[in-house]
Amino acid sequence: MKKMLEFKAHDGEIEDIALGPDNKVVTAGRDFQCCVWQQDQLVTGLRWNENLPGIPDKAYRYQACRDSGTFLGLGTVTGSVAIHIAFSLQRLYYVKEAHGIVVTDVAFVPESRGGRELLAGNEAALLSVAVDSRCKLHLLPSRRSLPIWLLLLLCAGLIVAAILLLQLAFPGFL
Repeated sequence: MKKMLEFKAHDGEIEDIALGPDNKVVTAGRDFQCCVWQQDQLVTGLRWNENLPGIPDKAYRYQACRDSGTFLGLGTVTGSVAIHIAFSLQRLYYVKEAHGIVVTDVAFVPESRGGRELLAGNEAALLSVAVDSRCKLHLLPSRRSLPIWLLLLLCAGLIVAAILLLQLAFPGFL
């Protein structure tokens, strides 16, 4: 093996590291941060005191992380579990103290045939394992969106309405 890149990602130890698509790397460190990296460049990062104001800085620490390509799953030393959008780190799901103690690992259910059965219409499923000897399944409900045919119908309606308004405002427009 040959070292390709070396850079300082965190102050202190790294708790977990996960490889994602597009050569992105997610790291969770003892410095209370979770970071998304492209090569040695910081793409974006999470810090407890920025994302959950009012909670003391040392109360939580990211323990485990995973980048499915679309979502980022996180577990903490206090047993909490969260799912964020990978590119913007917007939090979509959070369960405070889902486990009684440290979450040791998290993993997304793959979108294979068996995995789709577990998803059951949900957008993602994250398994969390903790020191309390329990494994929990966290389901991210599908976000509501408009069907493409309805969006196209609304656009066509807006165009027709705009033409009719122009015809009323400027007779002889057509």
